Amino acid sequence: MSDPTDPTDLPVTSLDALPHVLRPEDPGYDEELSGFQLGFTPRPDVIVGATGADDVRTAVAYAAVHGLPVGVRATGHGVPAAAEGGLLITTRRMDGVRIDPGARTATFEAGVRWRQVIEAAGPHGLAPLHGSSPGVGAVSYTLGGGLGLLAREFGYAADHVRALDVVTADARLRRVTPDSDPDLFWALLGGGQNFGVVTALETKLAPVARVYGGALLFDGELRDDVVATYLDWLGTVPDTLTSSLAVMVYPDMEGLPPFLRGRYALSIRVVFTGDAARGERLVAPLRAIGPTITDSLREMPYTQSDTIHNDPTQPHAYWGDSAMLTELDARTLTELLELTGPGAPTMCVVQLNPLGGALAKEPQVPNSVPHRDAAFLIRGLSPLAGPDLPPDLPMVRELYGRFFDRLAPVTVGRSLNFVFADGAKTQGLYDAGTARRLAALKARYDPANLFRLNYNIAPDNS
Repeated sequence: MSDPTDPTDLPVTSLDALPHVLRPEDPGYDEELSGFQLGFTPRPDVIVGATGADDVRTAVAYAAVHGLPVGVRATGHGVPAAAEGGLLITTRRMDGVRIDPGARTATFEAGVRWRQVIEAAGPHGLAPLHGSSPGVGAVSYTLGGGLGLLAREFGYAADHVRALDVVTADARLRRVTPDSDPDLFWALLGGGQNFGVVTALETKLAPVARVYGGALLFDGELRDDVVATYLDWLGTVPDTLTSSLAVMVYPDMEGLPPFLRGRYALSIRVVFTGDAARGERLVAPLRAIGPTITDSLREMPYTQSDTIHNDPTQPHAYWGDSAMLTELDARTLTELLELTGPGAPTMCVVQLNPLGGALAKEPQVPNSVPHRDAAFLIRGLSPLAGPDLPPDLPMVRELYGRFFDRLAPVTVGRSLNFVFADGAKTQGLYDAGTARRLAALKARYDPANLFRLNYNIAPDNS
């Protein structure tokens, strides 16, 4: 990671020196905007396809001079809204990864997907703290906290960051560490894209080469038994086991196995870093629930961990939200699944992530990832029929309005990484104290709110 401290050469009145600059009338503009989320495509005035930190500096300086708000995009999973105007920096060309086996660290650039880090770290018996989908951008995921497959044992991905290279609103490239800039370091890790454009990130890796993991898929007829058993079972497992429960009616579409098409099912996913024999003993109560549709639990190299969740890889339109909960009982969860099950007016995917363990602990180096007192994260997501605020969006929002209202008494907030395409609603992303400190730091580092094409933290310039 570089460590330049030269101030910007403002004013920058032209982007002509950059290799990849696109405006709406240019060929390739739409292709540059392509990403995983197809429902809320931004239409910026100008796109800068950055190849490195110098391109980012120039783009930020240009935006500041011309009064253009700035957004950042790697893979397009977490698009906040279908914004018009501004300057969008795409980082997909910044794809360098470096592993230091001795230090157990990975350094990766802004456009890197987790798959690249997994593959680079695997031969050294190391694993990054990525989420269920290896196709997600590693930097943006980490800036939002990062709830991963090994989360209960190791905590949030943000808890293990050692340094970041970031272009701030003054178009300077800074190397930010807990020692050099403790306030900015704290704000970046949890504050999303609000404090600058992170061009590279250095993080610790976990010494994990193999895991016992996979999924048990149950028919929806066993729903109540699965819910009750799973919630009771959570109190019996160690922090070295991280799990989740997902419930959905599978779409009746080509590409899915015939036995899944149109079927209502519940999937319990498990990742355990202990030995396979103990893993088998730990999951025995789950297998005792009843017959499974599929059972993929096994010992595997960590490089195969993407098979545990089998998240979709095909880009599509979707909307969803999340809630961080202090508690959840079987009756409430069953009621929610009834609301979003086969009788729902649209396809719903509900996922429950038990938290606790290392997630409940303050990291050795503080960051702004909030709601560590939460016991569960629950999220609901529905695919949409088409792009740009399709007709089914009001119905989807109304449905999840009822869903999350039911959880209001036990909700402490929402999770930044699991708010899908609702950038106007930022309430609950941070507790009150964290929100106040972030707003004050925003006023210090970005008083003009240049970085606002995101889940925006407005500066407190009072």
